Amino acid sequence: MHNPQLNKDGKLKHLLSIEGLPRAILNQILDTAESFTGVSEREVKKVPLLRGKTVCNIFFENSTRTRTTFEIAAKRLSADVLNLNVSTSSQSKGETILDTVDNLTAMHADMFVVRHSQSGAAHLIARHVAPHVHVVNAGDGRHAHPTQGLLDMFTIRRYKPDMHNLRVAIIGDVLHSRVARSEIHALTTLGVPEVRVIAPKTLLPQDVEKLGVQVYHDMRAGLKDVDVVMMLRLQNERMSGSLLPSAQEYFKCFGLTQEKLALAKPDAIVMHPGPMNRGVEIDSAVADGMQSVILPQVTYGIAVRMAVMSILAGSNDA
Repeated sequence: MHNPQLNKDGKLKHLLSIEGLPRAILNQILDTAESFTGVSEREVKKVPLLRGKTVCNIFFENSTRTRTTFEIAAKRLSADVLNLNVSTSSQSKGETILDTVDNLTAMHADMFVVRHSQSGAAHLIARHVAPHVHVVNAGDGRHAHPTQGLLDMFTIRRYKPDMHNLRVAIIGDVLHSRVARSEIHALTTLGVPEVRVIAPKTLLPQDVEKLGVQVYHDMRAGLKDVDVVMMLRLQNERMSGSLLPSAQEYFKCFGLTQEKLALAKPDAIVMHPGPMNRGVEIDSAVADGMQSVILPQVTYGIAVRMAVMSILAGSNDA
């Protein structure tokens, strides 16, 4: 079956999900991002790859960090950028998603970066747009957040280059996390031999083992000898009913403290996609500590998003 993210020549046309993408494409994005990391250090932080192109950030759901890094990335590629916060715009007047996209296409937009609370929204838009227009999923419901998954892979690769020899633990609210799904698909596609998920039963999807992960309900057992510790945010806004006794109880069992981190390898790195709930998922001493790479993750996010947008724009030439 044809992958809707690839064009007829097998090049990346849209980035909707990491699931189903070949390892070669993930490596192409990571290698391209490597070449962009130096741009931020230059006096003139620009390259002309998207000059004359218009990138529309359409955010049906709030996000400061993701929207800002996409905006910076597009501007560093010399694109014109439109930011649309649709929750306060036409959608509240009853306009459909596709009406919004049609109107922006009529204004000659070349790329849409879409965040939406409904899973599948980016796929819907990608099926609808003109052949020359590209769509990047900046997070849809509980489904996927591919650029977050890729920037985390880039971060891991920077600190732990031999990915075929790693033990990675993903900890917390896997059930509601689009980031966790993207991470798991990326890690397994890139050949990481052991991916663990550590969470209470109420915060794990059914049959999560089918994704190729090992499941732990005890944090101490799950953290033993891991190289990478990836914390997840508790998605309180997506929870219905009471899945946890209390934030304090959660922190006691599944919050990352220095004492628990000591069970991982001494050179293990600590990651978090943000925003962090300090004292719930992670102790401040760990978040700000020597093993934390949480701020580099944000920095690398710009290079990775530049890489994705430049590769998509280049696929028009195919």
